[in-house]
Amino acid sequence: MTSIKSTLLAFAVLATLIPSLGLGALSFWRYQVLIGENVTHELRALAGDASSELTAWYRERVAEVRALSAANTLSEGLAADLTTRSGAIRIGTRELELYLRSTQAKLEPILELTVSDSSGRTLASSAANPGALPLPTSWPDATVAEGVITEQPHWDSARSAPVLTVVVPILSPRNELLGALSAVLDLRKVRPRLAVLVRGSPADLLVLSQDGRALVSVRADAVARTTLDAAAIARLSVGVGEPVTLTGPDDVEFLAVADAPRALPLLVVAERDRTEVYSAWVKLVQFFALLVLGLALIVAAIAYAMGRSITRPLNELTAAAERIAGNDLTVKLDTARPGEIGRLTRVFNLMVDRLRKSRAEVAIASEALQKQNALLEALAVTDGLTGVFNRQKLNDVLTEHFLRFCRNHRAFAVLMVDIDHFKAINDTHGHAAGDDVLAHIAVILKQTVRAIDTVARYGGEEFVLVLPDTLVAAGAEVAERIRAAVESQHVTNDGVIAVTVSVGVTESRDEDLSPEGLLARVDQALYAAKRAGRNTVRQLV
Repeated sequence: MTSIKSTLLAFAVLATLIPSLGLGALSFWRYQVLIGENVTHELRALAGDASSELTAWYRERVAEVRALSAANTLSEGLAADLTTRSGAIRIGTRELELYLRSTQAKLEPILELTVSDSSGRTLASSAANPGALPLPTSWPDATVAEGVITEQPHWDSARSAPVLTVVVPILSPRNELLGALSAVLDLRKVRPRLAVLVRGSPADLLVLSQDGRALVSVRADAVARTTLDAAAIARLSVGVGEPVTLTGPDDVEFLAVADAPRALPLLVVAERDRTEVYSAWVKLVQFFALLVLGLALIVAAIAYAMGRSITRPLNELTAAAERIAGNDLTVKLDTARPGEIGRLTRVFNLMVDRLRKSRAEVAIASEALQKQNALLEALAVTDGLTGVFNRQKLNDVLTEHFLRFCRNHRAFAVLMVDIDHFKAINDTHGHAAGDDVLAHIAVILKQTVRAIDTVARYGGEEFVLVLPDTLVAAGAEVAERIRAAVESQHVTNDGVIAVTVSVGVTESRDEDLSPEGLLARVDQALYAAKRAGRNTVRQLV
């Protein structure tokens, strides 16, 4: 009777759950694939349309700038400048500036207009301080239709706007090159045209520079957008038209498809929030999970009713398990019962036997754990960034050497190394570069000193070295080797960073009352090195 009930219970569970889970998983997988295909098609179409729209907008602006370059005011002003190049006051410069300012005020997408002669010398500009724009040595054929991009599209922090600089030649009536007209275009003005494309869609359109900087965003502030890393840009650029999953601000995942305009060094990305895309799918999964849970509860109720007939052997098993939990491994159950309960009892006894054998394995594991604790103790005295000893370990080492000095009067030297202008390195290159500099200095220090010497990070950009059985003169020689090694090696972190150090040196003295006196004296020597102009060594006996 027990076997029949167990068979009925197993059949009820399997007949309820397996078809439900199998069909549900297949349906949800197919539904997810369909959603992905539809979203990919939508994003691909949006990215392509946005790329075409951006190209059209750019060519319209180039056409406007080209029309301006053909104005008689510009050609006459340049011709007049050519006649007065010997040093006299340039003819028409004031008129050119007034003309450029009035024209730029009428053309909203243009932030700045600048006229330069054929050598690249700026003659007039609508801006008070126009930037220098080197002209191409040879004008490409595409200049006739599209102009020349002199600077990559980028975010101009002075204007708080994404900009693109375009230059077109200014020609005489006989097609002679007189100079060039440059225009700084405001890429924000393309946003209304892109917004029309995503009307009625939750997708967003982004215009990215080649370094991954978000220049224009239809639905978000481009200034607040996180710059994509090089890996993400590479994935988008290589897989143009293919869906890519990106991680945005606050770790939000996006489905994105990129397109590259032919006329511009930009990347257009159409993206949608992955959570929003699959929200309906998630709700359906949740409903299905509730349904399966309900079925499982019904089956559990039936199983409970059936299990009442076999509660006594199960209670015996439970009591035996409690004894094992109380560390009593002498339990042994009667295996004479028939059916599944008897088989379970035999397995239970086998488990108890294995638990007995496992005690020896637990002892071995405990020994391994003790070794791991010893490793953790070693890590506790090590600076995590540089790999040298930390301040606590330095204090212990100094105390040990000071007590030994008090007993046998064998002098030891102390060096304090400070990285020159470390705050400027952090401010200029970022704290990541500063961390690289600290690690680089630590490597040099460990390579320069002996195995018996101690290298520790004292705090911030300062290191302290303890050299046993060393007088101040020998310590100064070691300090000079350190200074020279640091000066000769540069740190590479998105550029080359030149680093120097200042070093103070002292030695233990009989009148020293504590290690703190040594540290105070070597600190005075370090400040003497700084006052001497840095990148030098000073000793204080």
